[in-house]
Amino acid sequence: MARSPHLKLGFILHGVGRTWNDWRHPDRDVNASTSFAEYKRQAQLAERGRFDFLFVADSLSINEKSSPHYLNRFEPITILSALAGATSRIGLVATLTVSYSEPFNVARQFASLDHISDGRAGWNVVTSWLGDTAANFSKAEHPAHDVRYRIAAEYLDVVQGLWDSWEDGAHVADKASGQFVDPAKLHRLDHAGEHFQVRGPLNIKRTPQGQPVIFQAGASEDGRSFAARRADAIFTHAPTLQDGVDYYADVKARAAGFGRDADQVLVLPGITPIIGDTDAAAEEKYRELAALESLETGFGMLSRTFNDHDFRHYDLDGPFPDVAHIGRNSQQSASNRILAEVRAENLTLRQVVERLATPRGAFVGSPETVADTLQRWFEQEAADGFVVFEPLPGQLDLFVEKVIPILQARGLFRTDYEGTTFRDNLGLHEPANRYTAARGARAAA
Repeated sequence: MARSPHLKLGFILHGVGRTWNDWRHPDRDVNASTSFAEYKRQAQLAERGRFDFLFVADSLSINEKSSPHYLNRFEPITILSALAGATSRIGLVATLTVSYSEPFNVARQFASLDHISDGRAGWNVVTSWLGDTAANFSKAEHPAHDVRYRIAAEYLDVVQGLWDSWEDGAHVADKASGQFVDPAKLHRLDHAGEHFQVRGPLNIKRTPQGQPVIFQAGASEDGRSFAARRADAIFTHAPTLQDGVDYYADVKARAAGFGRDADQVLVLPGITPIIGDTDAAAEEKYRELAALESLETGFGMLSRTFNDHDFRHYDLDGPFPDVAHIGRNSQQSASNRILAEVRAENLTLRQVVERLATPRGAFVGSPETVADTLQRWFEQEAADGFVVFEPLPGQLDLFVEKVIPILQARGLFRTDYEGTTFRDNLGLHEPANRYTAARGARAAA
């Protein structure tokens, strides 16, 4: 299948903001992270702009150093179920961890969301990197990085197996005969593995798009392989165009190596566009955003990346501390990236913290400049699309009103949704039910 000529766009619902101080902007609603009215407004605006999906990130552990949005925010499935009733076409992607949940419940939750939304659900499969999450779930310790990915692989096997419990046509509901279910098309899973034992079948029928769309944010070695093997879409971080090109080529090659159609694996970097009427006006907005931040913001981001390690007691202007051992069981891809920059540029702790506090990104400028940059990344195969953060209040409005029409005029973005389900609009195949496929193969033999 050929690559789509249209780039894909998601919008991340991030309430009071992405960083530690975004909430201080005079136009920011300090209750945005628990405001259904604000999320509904953003969701309907993104749908009016023909965005592919809404995306909700999540974390299950907080402390006094956590960023404001994570301190006080909605649970993902709950808010997206509510937004399903306020929208009609846009996809709904929820983050949910495999390390601290059960496959049967998760399969049921996402199947329910898919039915509620008429086929618009997506699951961002994460393994959780914050070690103290274990204390919230009666666990003695957080699983090691490689163990978490083994859990994730088996977990996804179970969930997708449960989603196949009901074949199409299993729900007969024949009032005349009194038959509600065709037992030949309803299947137990009977999974017995290293981490899970799940009988099934799932107590909700096959979903409108066959199975919800699978997202993954794989950037470590284990993460890249898992995403390339299992994900329909990959949410990633690419600070530069070349970083994006390198990551894109790597995961597409891995996907092909696993026997997959690489064009059915979408690579979607997260971006933070800052748009002004002119390039100079956009730079002024960036300075407005940067003025909200402080070293505390950088310390917060650095601490979170290294499993809540406190960096404040080190010498700010001395060499960056030796913390590689902490990064191995935390947010490994981000910690490895920071450590690589430290080694390459001999950075001090202050320099690292300042970079994290006020990242500029590549997408700052007039609507034409931002559209040019999006086009360049798309055409040079650094991305199949993007997941958009809103760095300042009103930026989503500007993106929808100013940038999207330029992309549409250039033939780079849809003017209307292609279909009714999330998979239709992403250009992804509907997965065949395994039992239906096996029956067909037997009949053809």
